[in-house]
Amino acid sequence: MARVAIVTGASAGIGAATSRLLHERGFRVYAVARRLDRMAPLATLGIHTVRADVTSEADLVALVDRVMTESGRIDVLVNNAGYGSFGAVEDVSLDEARRQFEVNVFGAARLCQLVLPHLRAQGSGRIINVSSVGARMYEPLAGWYHSTKYALEGLSDCLRVELEPLGIDVVIIRPGGIETEFPAAAGERLLAISGDGAYADYARRYALTLTSDAGVLSSPSVAARTIGRAATARRPRARYAVGRGAKAALVARWLLPDRAYDRLVIGLFTALATIAARRAKRSAGA
Repeated sequence: MARVAIVTGASAGIGAATSRLLHERGFRVYAVARRLDRMAPLATLGIHTVRADVTSEADLVALVDRVMTESGRIDVLVNNAGYGSFGAVEDVSLDEARRQFEVNVFGAARLCQLVLPHLRAQGSGRIINVSSVGARMYEPLAGWYHSTKYALEGLSDCLRVELEPLGIDVVIIRPGGIETEFPAAAGERLLAISGDGAYADYARRYALTLTSDAGVLSSPSVAARTIGRAATARRPRARYAVGRGAKAALVARWLLPDRAYDRLVIGLFTALATIAARRAKRSAGA
């Protein structure tokens, strides 16, 4: 019997790459996203595509009911759906902050709640939560995004020790820079929220680093391969760091005192902004 996997945020990037990889490895995959049309290439491969919003209770209940009705089991849940709404903490409305928590944290949590009765009945299963190196580090103008990742990891750690006696594994994936829609979308939101006012100069320089190709991004397939290992390993690790710069960022955060790390973050931000500005200037003159 084929193993069954649910992958959220599957319309592009890590979610789409993960859906393809698990399908190639023999899983019966249910790829989930709000934009069904964007998943047409997955459907042509034989992957089951499902339109669902992770903030909708009705959508999530219907998703799990469909998987159980059609496949009779769930072996792996990959909570990958998420987004980054960047902007100064002062500028981001609380409605937008709540929306980010609804997608990045509560959507994943609710889907865990819905699949767990089935995993417990099986006495097996694996929940893979896609977090970020941003759950350990921090940067300016991204406070609400980082807060969601810190929260997701805290929830995942507690869930792991709750479920270990039941034969269910919980794994955290910490991507670094991955070549997805995320950087450009985050840069656009940053300018929309903090592009004017007290943080305008900071925001414009940071948005430039997000939307430029700084040569530090890894392919989504790199993250997908790590998720594939986490899904199939006999005894997976609790955490996997993946993508260019991910391990270095985590080591730096572990080694440096807070104030020293603050200076590193500010210095790195300034350097990247300078490089991005020079590249943009060269491109404009080409």
